[in-house]
Amino acid sequence: MGFVRFGWEIGLIGSVLALPSFQEYFGLSSESASARASLSANIASVLQGGGFFGALFSSYFASRFGRKPVLLASGVIYLIGSIIQSTAGIGTSPAVGLKVLYFSRFFGGVGVGLTSALVPTYVSECAPRAIRGRCTGSIEVAVQLGNMLGFWVNYSVSLNISPGQMQWRLPIIAQIVPGALLLFFMPFQPESPRWLVERGRYEEAAAALAYIARKDRDDDAVVLTLSKIRADFIGKHRLPLLTQFRKMGESKIIFLRCIIPSLATFFQQWSGTNAINYYAPEIFAGLGFSSTSSTLFATGIYGVINFVMSWVTLAFVIESWGRKRSLIYGGLAQGLMMLWIGGYAGAHPNHGIVPGTYVSIVATYLFGVFFCIGWGFTPVVLGSEVVPGHLRTAAMSLATATTWLFTYVIAQITPIMLNRITYGTYLVFGVASFIMAAWVYIFIPETTGYALEDIKYLFEKDIIVRSLEDAPGGRIFVGKRRAVSMEELKAVDAPPTNSPKDISEELRLEEAFTQGHSLRFSNSQKREDPLII
Repeated sequence: MGFVRFGWEIGLIGSVLALPSFQEYFGLSSESASARASLSANIASVLQGGGFFGALFSSYFASRFGRKPVLLASGVIYLIGSIIQSTAGIGTSPAVGLKVLYFSRFFGGVGVGLTSALVPTYVSECAPRAIRGRCTGSIEVAVQLGNMLGFWVNYSVSLNISPGQMQWRLPIIAQIVPGALLLFFMPFQPESPRWLVERGRYEEAAAALAYIARKDRDDDAVVLTLSKIRADFIGKHRLPLLTQFRKMGESKIIFLRCIIPSLATFFQQWSGTNAINYYAPEIFAGLGFSSTSSTLFATGIYGVINFVMSWVTLAFVIESWGRKRSLIYGGLAQGLMMLWIGGYAGAHPNHGIVPGTYVSIVATYLFGVFFCIGWGFTPVVLGSEVVPGHLRTAAMSLATATTWLFTYVIAQITPIMLNRITYGTYLVFGVASFIMAAWVYIFIPETTGYALEDIKYLFEKDIIVRSLEDAPGGRIFVGKRRAVSMEELKAVDAPPTNSPKDISEELRLEEAFTQGHSLRFSNSQKREDPLII
């Protein structure tokens, strides 16, 4: 529900801005094209300003109070912002109403930013490892569901509600529903077991793991999973937020693992997806649609395609293809679609309907398909996996803040780019897509199928060689060189002999804690890895 409301916000505002009733109420229709583009950019992007600050401060609140309470607080903030937003201008002049609209979108954005930063971390820390990719990937499905609903609600009011205030207020009022549902369902969910371990609350962590796995608290799988999480946090309990950020740079490997989520979300924003999400009606109008209802209908179809493809990717792609192939294939294909759209827009600047118009519309829809396959939610899955557990909150909040910052940048510059460089807008996004695919090909190893605590070994040695080995056709570039295997790296990994006394004591207690349980598995027949998450 948290990301449904996120997607709803994205899909909502672009279509609302296209409604003549909204433009007339706030005086946009009387402005010049450049002034209208600037006002539209401000209205759309002010939410991202709030989201940036919400995401940036999420790590502090989540580390201190836990994931669950902060998610509940984000729901309350979002509801307050949505209610104020839906009443903007009532009893005041349109000029004052515009200021209230700015404030309410910024305030609601703080709640959405908190959610967007915490949900990937929360899901990755609670999801069973066998379906962790699908669970984390369901976040993007929720975004696309909210997007689709926002698009179609706007299309419905354009057809069935006569022009006036209620035509643009109803879509904003409707976005309250997912926020209320989040507040209803979230109290029934467990707290993150990893956060509980970090705070030394082992009994509660065992209870949360048992709830996730639907097992007894004394089950061997629960005990061994809890042991592995405790071992990963030895000597790292209750790190202050500033210490977490400082430790992100304590070694090149740690820095690399912590910066990957931010780089992935940075590239994601330059794919052009939010340019289409926010300004789809304007983009379809540029491709030849003339009426408001037809552009909103085309936007609604785009939302449906994205939602369906998100489900298909979640069900058949994310675990079978893996993170790396999804990002490479998706990036290359979406880049080609953007180049086609840019080429068509450059060759047909008169916006008339020609056969190539329909091909370009299909290319826009295919862009949505390929984005969902690769850069839609795989960056979230990948980012939440590669970050060290004791730094995950800080690193993911930084990544989400990066997302909001560049979502703000894209929302600000897209209408200006469409007005000034027209078809060059799509060429920029197309080239960026090829660059991000190359980055993944060369620098990112495959993480699918590994326990979160084992992913660190993928970055220990020979990162580029390992990344090329995992890439399609990459062995051509490495020749006979091979990266050190995971088993060899795990074999040489041992606690330091000069551990402080408290860490040594933790290690001794941890060994005693799991000895009986691990013996049961070592003396049994071959069986699946018992770890839960």
